[in-house]
Amino acid sequence: MGRLVPAVTRALDILELFLDGDGTLSAPDIVRRLQLPRTTVHELVTTLAARKYIVPVQGQPGRYRLGVRPYQLGARYSEQLDLAAEGQQVARTVAETCDETVHVAILEDTDVIYIAKVDSTHAVRMVSAAGRRLPAHCTSVGKMLLASLPERELAARIPDDAELAGMTPNSITDPAVLRETLAEIRERGVAVESRESNPDVSCVAAPVRDRTGQVVAALSISVPMIRWSEDRLAELEELAVKGAADLSERLGHRSVA
Repeated sequence: MGRLVPAVTRALDILELFLDGDGTLSAPDIVRRLQLPRTTVHELVTTLAARKYIVPVQGQPGRYRLGVRPYQLGARYSEQLDLAAEGQQVARTVAETCDETVHVAILEDTDVIYIAKVDSTHAVRMVSAAGRRLPAHCTSVGKMLLASLPERELAARIPDDAELAGMTPNSITDPAVLRETLAEIRERGVAVESRESNPDVSCVAAPVRDRTGQVVAALSISVPMIRWSEDRLAELEELAVKGAADLSERLGHRSVA
């Protein structure tokens, strides 16, 4: 990496301050928070305002908010995003960490479609492929995505009298039981599948959000039962949550601490 340019770094630091609080700042606010000289802040604020990166707040003299230019840059970034490509990169990183199979999937009606996949290097591993479609209620990614739906939309997709086909003896086939499970997933923020789509595999999944906060996909880690244990579950859940958060950040989502 080459040498950082201090003036550019400081300008970016100023812009990033607008991500917090009510989104407005004065020059004294910036001086106090970044511990920069007043003359430096004045020059940078003047430059950013001239380039429309920040604009004065009407009715509040001396205060600024983000201008149209950051929005235009963000919109162009969003146009170039490819969920499958970004998901593949994040899945690769997660798989390298745990050496298990990692998927990213989206919801279509009552099925999930895998849009990214990275295999474990172990000889015994889950056999699947990007593009594969499975019943959502039988998978951890699917249950995570179903749990993220508004109640009205969930009821429309899976009514109380729905017939849920099972893939293994462990599959949930009762809509009432599924709703109870989804409520628990909403509360915990992660989904676990115990041999519900494959009798030899269990999975954990976490939600992926876009810049608006909407859940648009889920990331899962699939582990053969010979390497699965309750002791390892917490580690896998943490890794799935981190991977999903990393992918969400790539999609423009900003978590609020």
